[in-house]
Amino acid sequence: MKHVLFLVMAISLSGTLYSQNKQILYGFEEIPQSLLVNPGGKTQLQKHFGIPLFSQIHINAGASGISTYDIFGATGEDITAKVDAKIFEMQDTDFFSVTQQLEILNFGWRTQSDFYLSGGIYQEFDFIFYYPRDLAILGWEGNRDYLDYEFDLGQLSTTGDLLTVYHFGVNKELTKKLTVGLRAKVYSSMLSYRSVNNKGVFVTSIAEDDDENVYEHRLEGIDMSVETSGIADLDEGPIGGKLLGRALFGGNLGVGVDVGATYDITDRLSLSASALDIGAIFHTKNTENYTAQGDYTLDGIELLFPPLSAGGDTFPYYDDLEDEILEEVAVDTTTTSYTQMRPVKVNGGLQYRFGRILAGTGVCDCRNMGRGSEREQAIGLQFFSMARPKGWQMAGTFYYYRRIFDFLTAKATYTYDAYETSNVGVGVSTTFKKFNFYLALDNLLRYGNLAKAKSVSLQFGFNIKVDTE
Repeated sequence: MKHVLFLVMAISLSGTLYSQNKQILYGFEEIPQSLLVNPGGKTQLQKHFGIPLFSQIHINAGASGISTYDIFGATGEDITAKVDAKIFEMQDTDFFSVTQQLEILNFGWRTQSDFYLSGGIYQEFDFIFYYPRDLAILGWEGNRDYLDYEFDLGQLSTTGDLLTVYHFGVNKELTKKLTVGLRAKVYSSMLSYRSVNNKGVFVTSIAEDDDENVYEHRLEGIDMSVETSGIADLDEGPIGGKLLGRALFGGNLGVGVDVGATYDITDRLSLSASALDIGAIFHTKNTENYTAQGDYTLDGIELLFPPLSAGGDTFPYYDDLEDEILEEVAVDTTTTSYTQMRPVKVNGGLQYRFGRILAGTGVCDCRNMGRGSEREQAIGLQFFSMARPKGWQMAGTFYYYRRIFDFLTAKATYTYDAYETSNVGVGVSTTFKKFNFYLALDNLLRYGNLAKAKSVSLQFGFNIKVDTE
């Protein structure tokens, strides 16, 4: 059992682990995709077109309680001892999560009434798995030294979604101080599962009044469930064609909105905020749900090892144990519909601008003197929070922005979050004529040895954009 648990941890660590914070993109006005993080952000664009499939490729990685180096690093310590230490050190609120986004289309244009309209399509994959500490200890140590200890099965909590998002937004400068925005979304789910709010304990204790067995094992207060859609029928026909059909409004549909605003407190100081993915997906097609409820007591089973020459199963007691558990703890399978709320994301920012006021040519722009929106430098704070099954995932960022040349701007960030306390990132946006390229990298201090990183972020894209004339 120890080797199985170790293998699971190794696979988890060697994979790519993600979060959804886009602290470098937030408020980076030169990048059109910043409107996806705050639909009420400022923009001077007349129009833009994202290069299809290349306008935004987003990968953002993180594991809150462990890094690859913690287990596999050449520290001279026995690897089994390192696994043992981490199993007890990590808490049930630690998690592994995966988020990936690929933008298929993105476009925008300014109307004669000075509304900036934008829309597009992107594909998203989102997964989170919380560390089940009690079960990890049970699998690693066994239950011999944990008599009467209630191993919490409710620590099992995980969700996963693969979907396509169609969106259309409007951005408007209502006054010289206030800019607001709204984005409507339609979700088309391809695959989804979730298992949250589980309950139940596993207890081993000394058997009373039993002449044959020393211990009894009990499952108590079991109330566990798994809801799925689009998974049960994947083996029926080509998977690729099936997922493509669901991506094109053939899946389970949902609706949502993004809202945001930016307010200039003074000509140098501004406040911004946004709330993203306020909505739900209604799973009515291809659903298959599993629930288990009840109590179960196992006094012991007879371990029989018939010879292979007998032609029977060498370990028949596993089947007997499974039959007993299924008889006592009923597992029901249903195809009922269910509604899934989208994970809401909240951003907030405070920015102070200083330095020269610039126009497109790098000289004073008297038209914008009162607004201060084109100063060459800025510092600021950004807050991020995201709803997750076991609470809000939060992060705080301090950043410095600088327009280096007319065609090149940069943003450096320092982020404190659940993954790292020293996450330094940088983003650049460059525009030659109308061709825009941007790149954002996170956790730069770990790039010398990525195995030590608990979070790694990469985001880049190509756009055609037309600025204010």
